[in-house]
Amino acid sequence: MGYKNIEFPQNSLFLVTGGAGFIGSNLCEAILDLGYKVRCLDDLSTGKQENVNIFMENPKYEFIKGDIKDLQTCIDACKGVDFVLNQAAWGSVPRSIEMPLFYCANNINGTLNMLEASRQNNVKKFVYASSSSVYGDEPNLPKVEGREGRVLSPYAVSKRADEEWARQYTKHYGLDTYGLRYFNVFGRRQDPNGAYAAVIPKFIKLLLDGEIPVINGDGKQSRDFTYIDNVIEANLKACLAGSDAAGEVYNIAYGGQEYLIDIYYELVEVLDIKDKNGNRLEPIFGSERAGDIKHSNADISKAQERLGYNPKWNFEQGMEAAIEWYKENL
Repeated sequence: MGYKNIEFPQNSLFLVTGGAGFIGSNLCEAILDLGYKVRCLDDLSTGKQENVNIFMENPKYEFIKGDIKDLQTCIDACKGVDFVLNQAAWGSVPRSIEMPLFYCANNINGTLNMLEASRQNNVKKFVYASSSSVYGDEPNLPKVEGREGRVLSPYAVSKRADEEWARQYTKHYGLDTYGLRYFNVFGRRQDPNGAYAAVIPKFIKLLLDGEIPVINGDGKQSRDFTYIDNVIEANLKACLAGSDAAGEVYNIAYGGQEYLIDIYYELVEVLDIKDKNGNRLEPIFGSERAGDIKHSNADISKAQERLGYNPKWNFEQGMEAAIEWYKENL
């Protein structure tokens, strides 16, 4: 575990926005396991009550049901906080194309509210979730910070805007901000349900339920799938980074490149799924999704050098752990 030996001052208080979601709840769990206090802010619009209930017996955990679109809620939530881990956002490229105004209000204005609330409360570090989607149509691999293309969706616009606002708060107000460009995070508690579910949990659930997944496009698109524990490490190490590393963005990934069709066949083999004739179950191919990037893998050297990021979980290890979790919990 890349974060098990990370230490903070004894009475440190972390605010995790979006703490009832997939990444946020894992952050809450990790911080509590390390012995520190966590305040979770979530409006439960996409987060789950069950991801709150599992911590409610812990005296170091506090839950606030509130919306980051409301500035006063953000200000109140930041009182006494040392470190903000801002995960609250609506994901999904296709959904953002359907709901551009909401993505602006929630992902951009909400993050701006959290930046301002953190400034007013003298928060030590503001770590926020960005996304590999900000690279847009830039064709070169691996993806390197500072070499971005034109963004391809309202979701990507919202994350690019968050990065720019964070830079302003570091430059003008002295708030140490650290943007983490997540590359296709997966792992325990990631929701497999719904039209906008991420590909790995969706594939696993459908196959376990005896259904055939649909692959958008030809399956030859590639991603730098990143296990959740690597993301936890990145967030916590960013909280310990120096001010000279603030106002910057960092790729958070493992540095690999996996093709969707290969992942599908690997899952079919591991789960021992056959068609009615006893042969390997073939997928259904659908149309490509608007706004999707064809290939994505990350250069993580900047995060390694400036944050001390050293991801321990490769794709195969993460997949094995994720499959076991879904087998036990679906």
